Parts: sequence; C-alpha cells; structure tokens
Amino acid sequence: MSDVPDGVVGQPLLRIVVVDDQDLVRTGFRLILERGGFEVVGEAADGVEAVDVVRRTRPDVVLMDVRMPRLDGIEATRQVLAGPAPLPRVIVLTTFDVDEYVYGAIRAGASGYLLKDVTPTGIVHAVRAVAAGESLLAPSVIARMVERFGAPPAVPGPLPPSLASLSERETAVARLIARGRSNSEIAAELFLSEATVKTYVSRLFTKLDVRDRVQVAVLAYEGGLVRVGEGS
Repeated sequence: MSDVPDGVVGQPLLRIVVVDDQDLVRTGFRLILERGGFEVVGEAADGVEAVDVVRRTRPDVVLMDVRMPRLDGIEATRQVLAGPAPLPRVIVLTTFDVDEYVYGAIRAGASGYLLKDVTPTGIVHAVRAVAAGESLLAPSVIARMVERFGAPPAVPGPLPPSLASLSERETAVARLIARGRSNSEIAAELFLSEATVKTYVSRLFTKLDVRDRVQVAVLAYEGGLVRVGEGS
C-alpha cells in the first residue's frame, strides 16, 4: 500500500502549483499530491512561467524549486508574493539543506522548505501544514540560517524600527514565536487565553508586514530580538 494518506472527504481540495525545471520531478510531485487529496492546478519549468501560472490559477500552495533557469526560485517567490490577493503559501524545494538559496527564499516570503528526497507522506503533511498557517522550520534551523547567511548583530544594539514599535506584550509573543512555541504554549507561558494570543499574533503580522510565523522568527533573529544560541 502507498504511504500517502488519502485526502479528507468533504473538505475543499487545496489547489497546488508545482514548479521545477525537471519534468520527472514535477510528474512525481503531481502524482504524490493528487494521491494525497490535492488538486494540482498548474506546473512550471522556471520562475518566469511560475509567476504567470500562479497569477492565472490562484493556488493555495506553491512548491517552488529554488535553482532554475531564467528566473530562480528566490525572485519568483518575491514576485508571486507581491501579486494581488489572495496570495499562496510557498514551499521551497531544494537538494541542499540550509543553503543561501533557501535562506534567500525564506526572506522573500517562503513559508518553509522541503528537501527533494522527502517522503510522500512528508510532502502531504507539509502542504497541509503551511496551508493552515503553520511553520515548517524549526527555530534551530532559522537560527542556523541567520547565523550563516543573515549577519545577525554581533553585539546588542538598538532594535530596528519595526521591532522597536512593538508593545511589551507583542515583543514577548514575537520572542516565543522565534523559539518555536505554538499559540497554546505561548498562552500558558504568558498566562493569556489562546484567543488573546491569536490577536497578538495577528497584530505582529500587521506591524511587521509579514504573512506567517517563519517571517516573524527571521526578523526576530536578524534584528537581535532573539540571540542565536539562546536557550529554548
């Protein structure tokens, strides 16, 4: 039997676009996704095609290869997420773990990345997770990326204006997001209701001009709100 779970009956199918410069890779992902209960509404072989296909099909999630001819996945992600709403979630596909291309795509707005040797079940779970607004990146991975490619502050200093504008409570929530805490964990740690935490998270997205928790974490590390190497 296949290790790909069937789609959930009665729920709308998530719409997916698959972007990769290799035909066999696209075909493989399409078969896995369709078997997993998703609708693959488009494919693209490079970043230029990806931007066009995404704007025509309005998918929920884009699987985006990071190294492609004509336009790479970093710039394609940036252009896709600069388009008209509703905007998709982007998952970067890569052969190499934690490289500068992946970090560039995350900074451009991608919600996470998958290695191309991921299992079929892993692909299905990842797509469902990002579509639900969850993070694909562990805090330790974000910290490693920032340390290696993002040049975080070497010594403590003034926070960037976007982070400095946060209230004390918003700052506390941002720190905990960067450390990988879920809303329920943040609520328990700060003695708040989970509904209140959700309100704070929404405010953070607005104030920091980001779309998900991954972007909050990256900004927190890069701006010195959370130090690389701090305990969890």
